[in-house]
Amino acid sequence: MSNRENWGSKLGVILAVAGSAVGLGNFLRFPVQAATNGGGAFIIPYLIAFLFLGIPLAWMEWTLGRYGGYHGYGTGPSTFHIIFHKKKWWAKHLGSLALIPPIFIIFYYGFIQSWILAFAFYSATGTLMEVVAQGPEKMTEFFGNYIMLKTCVGGIPVAIIFFLITFAANMAVLSFGVRKGIERANKICMPILLILGLILVARVLTLPGIGKGLAFMWNPDLSELSNPKVWMAAAGQVFFTMSLGMGIVFCYASYLKPKEDLALSSLTASATNGFAEVIIGGTVVIPMAVLIAGANIEECAKLGTFGLGFQTMPYVFGTLPLGGFLQTVWFAMLFFAGITSAISIIQPLISFCEDDLKFSRKKSVTTVSTITFIGSLVAVFGLAAGAVDELDFWGGTFLIVFVGMIQAVIFSFVLGRRKATNPQELIYEIPTEELDEKENVAFAAMNDGSQIKLPRFFRPIIQYVCPAYLIILLISFTYTNGLPIITLSNVPADAQVTFLGHTFSQIGFTWGFRGFLLLLAILLNVAIAYAWRKGGTAERGRDDKIKKMPIGNSDEPSAVKAANEKEA
Repeated sequence: MSNRENWGSKLGVILAVAGSAVGLGNFLRFPVQAATNGGGAFIIPYLIAFLFLGIPLAWMEWTLGRYGGYHGYGTGPSTFHIIFHKKKWWAKHLGSLALIPPIFIIFYYGFIQSWILAFAFYSATGTLMEVVAQGPEKMTEFFGNYIMLKTCVGGIPVAIIFFLITFAANMAVLSFGVRKGIERANKICMPILLILGLILVARVLTLPGIGKGLAFMWNPDLSELSNPKVWMAAAGQVFFTMSLGMGIVFCYASYLKPKEDLALSSLTASATNGFAEVIIGGTVVIPMAVLIAGANIEECAKLGTFGLGFQTMPYVFGTLPLGGFLQTVWFAMLFFAGITSAISIIQPLISFCEDDLKFSRKKSVTTVSTITFIGSLVAVFGLAAGAVDELDFWGGTFLIVFVGMIQAVIFSFVLGRRKATNPQELIYEIPTEELDEKENVAFAAMNDGSQIKLPRFFRPIIQYVCPAYLIILLISFTYTNGLPIITLSNVPADAQVTFLGHTFSQIGFTWGFRGFLLLLAILLNVAIAYAWRKGGTAERGRDDKIKKMPIGNSDEPSAVKAANEKEA
């Protein structure tokens, strides 16, 4: 067993994975998707996708992650290389696709996260209530000026100041490692997040006339189910909100202890995310907006994820008694959700530096911080030019489905066709007599240590229905929505954008930005080839300078003391 950290407790890993999933997608993206896809009718295809796509793929990612973690690795490149027994040179480069979404997403996620911190500050100081009192148009103007760097203090855009604070906070948490940083942060943030969410739910349910809003959300119009767009939107929402295909679950699962109950932990984390999304996200935003905006709810939703969250909701809360307090609770909840998601997005990149390049934790965080900071600046100053839209399409939409499909195929048709009784595959030290001679590696690894074995009737759903679902989803999305974006046929030929004070053709700028993203992907694969060269850092094993945490809770002083004495 390699000297890698483990989670300190089962609760810690569940909250960490749930925290990675519970983010802005739950409280902002989900309400927009529901409002524009038939309200309550959206819930039915959403729950079906959750059952047949979300939960099975989450189990697959957890299993693949633990498979890599047993060998001392926690990222796509190294785990894919291990799965193919280090005999396929291309496997590790195929696995690089699992690292690209986190890189692209974190470039803009931290900036958006900083908007929330700023608006929480504005809410707490009463500034936002003053803006709301001037009407919804003033609220829209206030938000636009802020994100476009027009709101300044001493000539410095306020958005830059809050971005630097947020960026430093994220990296500070990650510098403490898996147990002392990520696990502790989630143990603090997740309960606070849920408590704040329940406060909002309680307030919503006591509003006069809220039944109108709840009816829109929970009374389905079954005629909407004949619309393929609703089913596509539901599947896409499940994929996005559960952090699937982003390399996050993959990475977090690699830090599981041997014999950890993977199936139950995964299901619990998925259920926590679903509760936050459907109960809190579905009860607060849409019903309140329907009550205040009435028939204009779909128009409000057309403002998009950020328009609804940063323009409509502050105005809605501002019309109620204790509006300033409710605004502060709203943005505080979003910020805690943003913290848990942001650190989870960055961790796969740090794991790559630690596990494959053999950097120390400090050097890993410094390296990733530098790359992330440079990319974030491009997103910050290129927001108006469409840089964030490009990052979100490739990192947060297209590639996560593509990576999820690859993972499902590898789980089902590579590990799923290898006998677990083969001595070469008995990596979990499962006694041979406990295994059916027909058992495969995929499900033996998934069930190892489980208190309740996965029912066999559910296996075909995981092994066949889920991969087929993903392939159909990818093809359908590409054909119906993706091609115009990929080919830029949806961009007018004479459209222009401004970046750093210079004017460019929008098509020219977009292709240039894509070239920058492609260069990042090439450099990543160069680093992978360097790490896995003959006698390279990835082949030599774990660096002895990286301390091994004892099994147990990292909050226990005796455990930490024992580990330090052992190193000494």
